[in-house]
Amino acid sequence: MTRKKKWAIGCGGLLLLLVIVAVLVALRSAGGAATVAVEPVQRRDLVEIVTASGWVRPNRAVDVQSDVMGRVVQLNVREGDQVARGQLLLRIDATQYDALVARARGAVSEALAREAQARASLMRADQALQRARALHERDRSLISDEALETAETEQRVQTALLEAARFGVDQARAALAEAEDQRAKTVIRSPIDGIVTRLNVEEGETAIVGTMNNPGSLLLTVSDLSTMEAVVQVDETDLPRIELGDSAFVEIDAFPRQRFHGVVTEIGHSAVRPPESSQATGQATETDFQVVIQLSNPPVTLRPDLSATAEVITATRDDALAVPIVALTVRERSDIEDPPTESAEARAAAAALEPDEEDQEGVFVLRDGKAHFRPVDIGIAGNEYFEVVVGLEEGDTVVSGPYEVVRELEDGQEVRIAPAPEQAEASQ
Repeated sequence: MTRKKKWAIGCGGLLLLLVIVAVLVALRSAGGAATVAVEPVQRRDLVEIVTASGWVRPNRAVDVQSDVMGRVVQLNVREGDQVARGQLLLRIDATQYDALVARARGAVSEALAREAQARASLMRADQALQRARALHERDRSLISDEALETAETEQRVQTALLEAARFGVDQARAALAEAEDQRAKTVIRSPIDGIVTRLNVEEGETAIVGTMNNPGSLLLTVSDLSTMEAVVQVDETDLPRIELGDSAFVEIDAFPRQRFHGVVTEIGHSAVRPPESSQATGQATETDFQVVIQLSNPPVTLRPDLSATAEVITATRDDALAVPIVALTVRERSDIEDPPTESAEARAAAAALEPDEEDQEGVFVLRDGKAHFRPVDIGIAGNEYFEVVVGLEEGDTVVSGPYEVVRELEDGQEVRIAPAPEQAEASQ
């Protein structure tokens, strides 16, 4: 390396050192002051909401499946048709079920004939017993005691046979009723008034009966679209704030720039995906609970399964002390200086907080050009502001941004209020 190059490198290093020293001097001359945006503590109307997404469904929808297996021989509806309760939807081939009914009727006739035969035999045994008793009472030498006992035994046997025949008739009639019920199930009617919102079968296809481990084929779905509801999945951390009867506003993707009012009617008591399922797969999943919101005035064109986003109003406060959400921060107790003795608000806020907690929530209050951390007790959270329950008074000036500065700000640090353009930019 030549001497000229060495000299150039040395000059460049010296110049860089001078720049660094100049920056440090400038910072020291500014006194380490941080540029912040400030905002006075004011009273505002706050609304706390929980936002969740889900879908739309009718309040009442019935999935129609077949209780018997067979080929669909008649289909009377199409998807979108309006149907009434009891209206014929489709028929399944009933040939084999007609045969079962005929066989069951024959069994009933046979059982009735056996009953009649048993009744006649019992009548004959009764008559024989009466004659034997009459002869035995007239003259014991005309009929022996053994013959009388035989007649009595025969009468009891025939009574039991008649009772068995009657049971046989009941059994045959029950089998007939079962066969007729199976045949009646080949005719499928609408369970409710509504609209056919799903049709999964065509004429000529075979309806399959479901079992415990194998669900049967879904033929169609009839839905009552007069009452619609939004089903949303709420995070477990937000669920305790929601109560039955809370108002909500629902936005549906298919209806842009429209909001539909609703009321919370159901809150799930178990997670949508239980923790056991995530343990079985080995993948961590969010724990969400299902919340149902009934829409007040759904449009006629609203359809099931549309995507929806709901805002549930969980609390409201009128004329409440409020600070910007960005102003709230957390500090360790060891990093906080003792509050001034003249600040009753700070002492009240510190007393209201749990003494065993290592961290404290609070804001930085501007006093004499310095930012002082003041613990606060917050209430509900609106879109941009927190409610302050304890710790501040109306008119106090708090540091409201930027977030990066609030996060690194120290108790008692000097601050410089940003000019109006910077303040507007910081608050955005």
